[in-house]
Amino acid sequence: MSTQTTQKTYDVRTHGCQMNVHDSERLAGLLETAGYVDVNSLAPGERPDAADVVVFNTCAVRENADNKLYGNLGQLRPAKTRNPEMQIAVGGCMAQKDRDTIVKKAPWVDVVFGTHNIGSLPALLDRARHNKEAQVEILESLEVFPSTLPTRRDSAYSGWVSISVGCNNTCTFCIVPSLRGKEADRRPGDVLAEVQALVDQGVVEITLLGQNVNTYGVEFGDRLAFGKLLRACGEIEGLERVRFTSPHPAAFTDDVIAAMAETPNVMPSLHMPLQSGSDKVLREMRRSYRSAKFLGIIDRVREQIPDAAITTDIIVGFPGETDEDFEQTLEVVRASRFSSAFTFQYSIRPGTPAATMEDQVPKAVVQERYDRLIAVQEEISWAENRAIEGREIEVLVATGEGRKDTETQRLSGRARDNRLVHFAVPEGAEKPRPGDMVTVGVTYGAPHHLVADAALSGGPYAVRRTAGGDAWQALQDAPVPGKPAVSLGMPGVGRPQPSAASQPACATS
Repeated sequence: MSTQTTQKTYDVRTHGCQMNVHDSERLAGLLETAGYVDVNSLAPGERPDAADVVVFNTCAVRENADNKLYGNLGQLRPAKTRNPEMQIAVGGCMAQKDRDTIVKKAPWVDVVFGTHNIGSLPALLDRARHNKEAQVEILESLEVFPSTLPTRRDSAYSGWVSISVGCNNTCTFCIVPSLRGKEADRRPGDVLAEVQALVDQGVVEITLLGQNVNTYGVEFGDRLAFGKLLRACGEIEGLERVRFTSPHPAAFTDDVIAAMAETPNVMPSLHMPLQSGSDKVLREMRRSYRSAKFLGIIDRVREQIPDAAITTDIIVGFPGETDEDFEQTLEVVRASRFSSAFTFQYSIRPGTPAATMEDQVPKAVVQERYDRLIAVQEEISWAENRAIEGREIEVLVATGEGRKDTETQRLSGRARDNRLVHFAVPEGAEKPRPGDMVTVGVTYGAPHHLVADAALSGGPYAVRRTAGGDAWQALQDAPVPGKPAVSLGMPGVGRPQPSAASQPACATS
C-alpha cells in the first residue's frame, strides 16, 4: 500500500528547444523555493496520482503543438475533478501566442503565463488559489532577465547559461520573434559570473544559449562580443568544455572561428542551421545569407578546426520549393558533410508570413523529398563516423544518453565533438562516474553514434576523475539522492537592479 507524501508536489513538463529546457530549470527553482517538491524525485510508493501543481512549458514551433497541449490538458481534467485544489499552469511560447483561448478551451487551467514573466508563476498560483479563478498574465517584453531567478538544474556536471533572449530576424517560417521579442543581451560580466558560479559547484561543461547566439553584443554595440566571450570562458579554471547554440550563418564572423580554434576548452562542434540550399528559397525564407556564404563558413571552420563536427537544421517543402530547389539543397548537404542533421517537413504555422504564401507543396511531395534527404544524410553521417574508427577519443560520461546501456553492459557519453559514444568498461577496471572523463578507442562508427569497445581487447582505456564526477557522487551520497540544490539567481553586474515591485523576492542573493 502506497504512502503518499504530505508535501506539496510539482511536475514541470517541457516541450521544445533548449531555451525551454533551461526555462523549466528556472520554473523548478521557483517552485522549490516556494516549498514544492518535484514529484518525480519521490519514490514510486510516495508519489500521488497527480502532482499538486502541473506546469506545461510549451512550444509553438513544433507541428501540432496546440493539439498536443490540449490533449495533455484533457488527460489531466479527471485528476483536477477529483482534487479541485490541484493547479494547472500553462507557460512558454504557446501561452504567449494563444493567451486568449487557452482558458476558454480548457477552463480547468488555473494559470497562463508568457515567455517574459516566468518569475511570476508562484504569485499567479497563489492569486488563482485565493481568487478561485484563472489568472492570465502575459507581458509583451522582458522586464527581468531570467538569470535573476532561482534554478533547479537537471545535471550536477553540465549546465546551460543564457547569454541572450529574443531574436531580431524575420524568418518567414518562424514565429519565435513575435513570442520571445527583440534580442536582449546580458552583460559579459554577468554571464561570466554565472559560469564561474556553476564551475564552483562542480560543473565542467556549459552551453551558452541564445536564439541567435552569435549576434550577442548587438544590444550594447559590440559586434565582436561573442568571440570575446568564448575566449573569456577559456580563462575560467576548471571549465573543461564550452559549447553554444544556435548561431546564425548571416552573422557568423571569422573572429568567432578563430576564438573556437584558439580556445582549448571551446569544443570542436558547431550547429549551423542551413534551412535550404536554394538561394531562391532562402530569399523567400528571409534568411540573409546564400548557399555560397554558408559553404564558405563551413570551409573556413574546417581549415582552422579540421576535426569539427558540424550539424544543421533543414526544412523540406517550404512553399514554392521546386525539384530544382530541393536538388540544390542536396548539393549543399553533400558538400557540407554534416555529421548529422535535424530535418523537418514544412508545415503551416499560423501567424507566420509563410502560412499564407502561395504554392504550398503537397504533402506527398514533401514526404518523398524528406525521405531522399534522410537517405543522403544517413549515408554521409555513417561515412563520417566510420572514418573515426581506430581513433582514441575523450568522452564526458553522462546519464540518460544510452537507452540500451544495461543490456549491452556499456556506459555512454559525449565526445569533444558532441558525438554520442557507447563504450565498454573492461572487467576489473575503474568505472567512471557521470561527469568524469574517459579515454577510449573507437571500434565502430554507426550512423548515429560511435561504439568504443577497444578496451575489451587491450585497447586504450583511462579514467580521469573530475569535479563534475565529484558533484554527481555527492548527490548520490545525500540522504535523498536527486538533482543539484536550487541556486539563487545571479545579480546583475554593472546595472541597476529591478525595483522590489518587479523583482521576485527569491531572486535576491
